[in-house]
Amino acid sequence: MTFTEQMITIGMVVLGTVLTRFLPFLIFPAGKPVPSYIRYLGKALPPAVFGLLVIYCLKNVSLFAGSHGVPEFLSIAVVVGLHLWKRQMLVSIAGGTICYMVLVQVVLR
Repeated sequence: MTFTEQMITIGMVVLGTVLTRFLPFLIFPAGKPVPSYIRYLGKALPPAVFGLLVIYCLKNVSLFAGSHGVPEFLSIAVVVGLHLWKRQMLVSIAGGTICYMVLVQVVLR
C-alpha cells in the first residue's frame, strides 16, 4: 500500500469506529423512548449470537476421531457451570477458554 492508501484506510477505520460509537446516541436520544423492536432485538440477539458461536465452535468436532470432542464438551460444561455460579459473561468465557487451551495444549498432548 502506498502512504496515501494507508492514510485513507486509517481514516475510514476511524470514521467507522466513531460512527458506530456515536450513531446510537444520535438516533435514540436520552429523552425519547426506545422503539419496541429495538428492545426486542436487545433481548433476542445475545442468545442467538451465543447459539451461533456454539454451533460454529462445534462444527468440526468429530466424535469418532482424535480426542472425540472431550476438550470441547468439558469446556462447554465449565462455561455453563461458571455462568450458573457467577452470572458473569466474561468470567464464563475466560474460564471456558482457559479450560479448553489447557486440555488441548497440556493434558491431551
